Amino acid sequence: MTTPQQGRATEETWMFPPADGWTFDQVKDLELPFDWELVDGRIVVRGQTKFWHNRVRDKIAAALEAARTQPYEVVAEQCVMVDDQNTPKPDVIVFDPRKLDFFELECVPVGKVSLVVEVVSPGSRQDDRVRKPALFSASKVPYYWRVELDRDQKLAVHEYWLNADTLSYFPAPSHPVHHDKLVTELPFPVEIDLAALLGF
Repeated sequence: MTTPQQGRATEETWMFPPADGWTFDQVKDLELPFDWELVDGRIVVRGQTKFWHNRVRDKIAAALEAARTQPYEVVAEQCVMVDDQNTPKPDVIVFDPRKLDFFELECVPVGKVSLVVEVVSPGSRQDDRVRKPALFSASKVPYYWRVELDRDQKLAVHEYWLNADTLSYFPAPSHPVHHDKLVTELPFPVEIDLAALLGF
C-alpha cells in the first residue's frame, strides 16, 4: 500500500510511502520509537546492535578524532545525504566541513565524505558488504572500511579505495585487510590497536 499525497510523513503514515517514495524533507521530523534510515524513499528500521559493536564503533571514532588532520572532522551515527531519498547513517564518517553550517547541518552531503566506516553485525552483513559499498562508491566516497568480528572474536578491518574510473571499491593494495593493528595513510595517517578495541 502506498499513500497518494506528497505531504510530510506522520507517525501514522510513514509505513505507506508515496509511489515515488518519501524524500528526506518529508520524513526528517518524524518521532519514531526506533532508529531508521531512508533507503530508496522507504523508511528502514535499523536493528539493535550489541555492546561490542557500539564500543568498537566509538573507539574507532575516537582514534580517528585523535589522529585527524585539517580540515577533517569525525562523527558517528550521522546521516549522509546521498540524494533526497537515500540518507544512510554509517557507523563513522570522516568528512570535510568547510562551507557547511555547524548549527544548520542535518545530513552531511556525500560529496564532503572522505571515509565511511561500517562495523558489521549479524543484521547488517548484506548492507555493509554489498549495498552500502555500492552506494558510497557510486557517490565517489574515496575510502571505505568494513570492520568484521571473526570466529576467534578478533577484529579484521577491510580497507577499500575508490577506482575513479569504474566507481567501485578495490582492496587497498599494500594492506587490504588489517589484523591486530590498523596502519594507513589515508585519508590521513592513523594507527589503531585493534586488539585494544575489544574487552572491558
